[in-house]
Amino acid sequence: MNYPRIMIAATNSGCGKTTITCGLLSALKARGVTPCSFKCGPDYIDPMYHRNVLGIAAGNLDTFFTEDAMTRWIFQQESNGDIALIEGVMGLYDGVGGTEETGSSYDLARALDCPIVLVVNAKGAGKSLIATIKGFLDYDKYSLIKGVILNNTSSSFGAVLKPLIEEELGVKYLGTLSNISDVGFESRHLGLYLPDEIKDIKSQLAILGERVEAEIDVDKILNLAGEAPDIKEEEMPKSLSKLISTKSENTIKLGVAYDDAFCFYYQENLKLLESLGIKPVFFSPLKDTSLPEGISGLLLGGGYPENHLSELSSNEKMKEEIQKAINNKMPIMAECGGFMYLMDEIEDINKTTYRMASAIPGKATYMGHLVRFGYAIIDDGVKKIKGHEFHYYDTDNNGNAVRAYKPSGKRSWECIHKINGGLVGFPHLYYLSAPDFINQFVEAMKNYGGN
Repeated sequence: MNYPRIMIAATNSGCGKTTITCGLLSALKARGVTPCSFKCGPDYIDPMYHRNVLGIAAGNLDTFFTEDAMTRWIFQQESNGDIALIEGVMGLYDGVGGTEETGSSYDLARALDCPIVLVVNAKGAGKSLIATIKGFLDYDKYSLIKGVILNNTSSSFGAVLKPLIEEELGVKYLGTLSNISDVGFESRHLGLYLPDEIKDIKSQLAILGERVEAEIDVDKILNLAGEAPDIKEEEMPKSLSKLISTKSENTIKLGVAYDDAFCFYYQENLKLLESLGIKPVFFSPLKDTSLPEGISGLLLGGGYPENHLSELSSNEKMKEEIQKAINNKMPIMAECGGFMYLMDEIEDINKTTYRMASAIPGKATYMGHLVRFGYAIIDDGVKKIKGHEFHYYDTDNNGNAVRAYKPSGKRSWECIHKINGGLVGFPHLYYLSAPDFINQFVEAMKNYGGN
């Protein structure tokens, strides 16, 4: 089946993938083209720009999390509109551990047989850029790189390099993105600022779309996407169809924390839960004073609770509600920031301590550096699921219900609390990497007896 698709990848982080992807999505919308988007890798924030600001369906795809057939099935299930735009991660060939191909942008492009546009930071360079591009083409064993965008240089200099790129290297020159100093995405310790935190973000992205339309050959990109080979239609993986066949006839409500403090969720995780008969009901630990009525479970995702500690701490009624629910054996899943919120205390960067929900004894403390960063395989002794950690905080009570280990190397550690049939800890889990693992939580919700 035909799925017009293109990947925006780069030679390394910081080349402008996110800027160009958002600008291109904005330009396509302005043309009346309907795009959808995907982020390669475990990033939560880039898809939020696509969904929340541009109003575009956006998911995550990751060949470390899922094997090829599952990856293609997810892509086919979520693809809609006229074109799928996939934003790469890090450098094109950077995968697990920085040295493996698995989990890289290139590996995803291979699995999807997807044409690649390579973004190159051209600032301060001339003909040396040709050598850089040639090196990436030499590594391209499936001949997926079809075009090049030069970032941080003038269109006039791009025109000088165009014949060298097209005649010497045999790939299409697609333009430059030059002066965008008035449009940008600021970063902090966990990555980009959230869309709602950036003033005039919608107008900024509209300007960015105009720049892309003026300086980059959008028509050629659409043509490259349209020339992508057909993909065989994938059947639902057996591991998933078997679970869905056990779906409860009764809808089961799941309280999902969603606000400025807790907003890191893979849409694939929520869709999987929905396919298993679970209805997400959103609530705010920041603003609400009670949990949603009739829920049989809780899900507290990651986010930036450290930026809202005073509000979270002062919302005593919500903390009491969560304590009561857990004491009444309500199943709960919590990840990273959600896990920290369930502790007794969080100590911020200034050493100020705030009382949290006190559902788990212990304290979360800012460490000043990344802690256990990267992919992890979570093993409970029976089943395994894949996840990712990305946090600057640590606690004195991370749990010992499972063992996590790095996919490369020998490092491993105990983590996660098992509470009422759910898992609470730092790792962000990608449910489709092991649907039967997460079904333990679903079954616990089915069996929950209420207050």
